[in-house]
Amino acid sequence: MNGVEFIHLSEDELVNMSQSVIVLGGYGNFGKRIVENLSSISGLTIYIAGRSALKAQACIDELSSEAKAQLSSFIIDIYADDFEEKLIQLSPGIVIHTSGPFQGQDYHVPRACIQAGAHYIDLADDRRFVCDITELDALAKQQGILVVSGASSVPGLSSAVVSHYKKAYSQLECIDIAIAPGNKAERGEATLRGILSYTGHPLKVYRNGSWNKVYGWMSPRVMDFGDKVGKRCLANVDVPDLELFPSDFSVKNRVSFQAGLELSWLHYLMVMMAFMSKIKIVKDWSIFTKLIFRVSEKLKVFGSDSGAMRVILTGNDHESKSRITTWSLYAHEGIGPYIPTLSSIILARKLLNNNEDKRGAMPCSELFTLDEFMAQAAELGIYADEGIVCG
Repeated sequence: MNGVEFIHLSEDELVNMSQSVIVLGGYGNFGKRIVENLSSISGLTIYIAGRSALKAQACIDELSSEAKAQLSSFIIDIYADDFEEKLIQLSPGIVIHTSGPFQGQDYHVPRACIQAGAHYIDLADDRRFVCDITELDALAKQQGILVVSGASSVPGLSSAVVSHYKKAYSQLECIDIAIAPGNKAERGEATLRGILSYTGHPLKVYRNGSWNKVYGWMSPRVMDFGDKVGKRCLANVDVPDLELFPSDFSVKNRVSFQAGLELSWLHYLMVMMAFMSKIKIVKDWSIFTKLIFRVSEKLKVFGSDSGAMRVILTGNDHESKSRITTWSLYAHEGIGPYIPTLSSIILARKLLNNNEDKRGAMPCSELFTLDEFMAQAAELGIYADEGIVCG
């Protein structure tokens, strides 16, 4: 593997000084949280990578006092002609790609990682980017590299939840997933751009046992998440789960995924924007990302810092009785933005510990267990609740 050797040690002695992780976008909304977590590993070198030396250094200054790992900046542009050359020269063990939005990106970053002999993990939520990553499978296997796309809330965490509970079912009828972040939670411009890119655009979903068309950020409804979160508005979002889960989990009837904004008036403004795009008044809302992001930042004084995720499974158990499982995840005090980072952190730690032997290119579906996720989440004060109804 290009001279990178993984050895099994205790966490405090985990890696030797020659091992390194590059976090592309390492000072961004998600990247800095990944760096923060991995910096607790003694002997690891973490490169905080991006185009801004000032931002990289600010991140190092913020984290260095508590860090056991060596933190360094790495100035690199993923779109520059010398990107692959710089990556090969550094020869990292793992590259974690957080520089979204992934909508519209090609696979030049994971290809460069394969050429550099580096395992690749990304936080992509774009349906095509994640689902089509398998086109790199043969090349990754040839080089003995693991390439994982979608190591985030979806489909990383969501698939772990479904996998955990599916063994109680003889037949899954429906998988319904919803995410409701708090309005005060920190968010990135790239995430917003990704959402706006499909607002009001047609999405292919599995419903009533066949593929049907819905529209992004439409079909609004309200769900009561309970706990401190309460009722939140939801609408259609485009995620890899919609394409992966019907076949991965042999779902008979429906797979749905919705998310929403905490401020109901702002949520329904987005629904109106989606309708305008549907009837072709506005072709692409993502061109207004910077303006909308600035406005959304000013609105962070409203709402709460509490968010939730819910997964509902319905079907029949092994005695042919109906069964409904409801799993809810809660994050308060602004801790929610850590959730999308935990899947990539788990995979990176497994690779560093030599506890992951899969090779090839694949979506992040069922690559870790729910117990592994909750072990990381609990350290942050994130907790889950479940409810099971049998009939």
